[in-house]
Amino acid sequence: MFYGEDGVLLVKVLVVDDSSFMRKSLTHILESDRSIEVVDTAADGEDAIRKVKQRHPDVVLLDIEMPVMDGLAALAHIMAECPTPVLMLSALNKRDAAIAIKSLEHGAVDFIPKPSGVISYDIEKLSNDIIGKVKVAADVNVRKLALYLPKESYQRPRVKPVTQKKIVVIGASTGGPRAVVNILSGLPRDISTAILVVQHMSPEFVPSFVDRLQWGCPLKISTARKGEAISSGQVLIAPGGYHTTIVQNGGARKIRLSRKVSPYTATPSIDYAMESAAKTYGQSTLGVLLTGLGSDGAKGLKVIKEAGGSTIAEDSSTCVVFGMPKAAIELGCVDEIVPLPQIAPTILRMMRREKDEPGK
Repeated sequence: MFYGEDGVLLVKVLVVDDSSFMRKSLTHILESDRSIEVVDTAADGEDAIRKVKQRHPDVVLLDIEMPVMDGLAALAHIMAECPTPVLMLSALNKRDAAIAIKSLEHGAVDFIPKPSGVISYDIEKLSNDIIGKVKVAADVNVRKLALYLPKESYQRPRVKPVTQKKIVVIGASTGGPRAVVNILSGLPRDISTAILVVQHMSPEFVPSFVDRLQWGCPLKISTARKGEAISSGQVLIAPGGYHTTIVQNGGARKIRLSRKVSPYTATPSIDYAMESAAKTYGQSTLGVLLTGLGSDGAKGLKVIKEAGGSTIAEDSSTCVVFGMPKAAIELGCVDEIVPLPQIAPTILRMMRREKDEPGK
């Protein structure tokens, strides 16, 4: 980043798309904000790699489907040869959605869904989202994009830990999919609690995210469904476009989905999910807040803490964006602040704490 003639800090962006219409439209959108400058464009992955090395942009906006070299291959080269924050542009089809999720493991910061296919003539309706994500990406330290893997594997069956915790609610936003994979892959398949994951994500990408988790983690993982009873040993992923909460229904605790829309609340809302868990599970709730912009989940952790539950926030040293955990820490409601590689072990230890460490 550098300062322009009027003293405004400029974010330098490289736009990569094989469609000339998309390159022009994205350039127009980005440069409508006076703090962003498109320093160049590229029509394929090989050209993108060359121009990253030549122009040293702060952010790369990188299409997935391109000739010569596709976006995923280009991303791998960029992160290996000239690490730079990258936002992937994805058409809303099953193949591109799966690649977009995979790109997060290769170092992408986030992805932007094209609203109507490879060439989206209505791309301008996403102007605010595109500009906002570019600004967030510009502040990302790419060294934190390495995927931390747990040292110990829990693929083999283990004895279930004795626990008084009945529900773990994990909230995440920017940088979250990779962090969630890391955590769930470090938990035993016979874990004795239920887990609800609330990840800020467009609805179209959630099925691919669930597929990725099922492939890489030993746990039973599925998308949360309306009216579904919650049971131990399962991991439910909140669907996009809905708020996912937990309600008491007779002797069972079940999933409730709602479409409440608020300009002040992300959908799905981490706060709503955590607050509902605290209401139905009380002190048997464990809340975990990961990387993300803003403050969603901070109030939710506070409610969990006030209900007698336990709370964890990701440490700034591994957060792609330290917004949400920082907001929770500032509220004074976090029991433990730990880097990503230690969150799974911390969850297991805190699940046992009420039994093993009475009075704590």
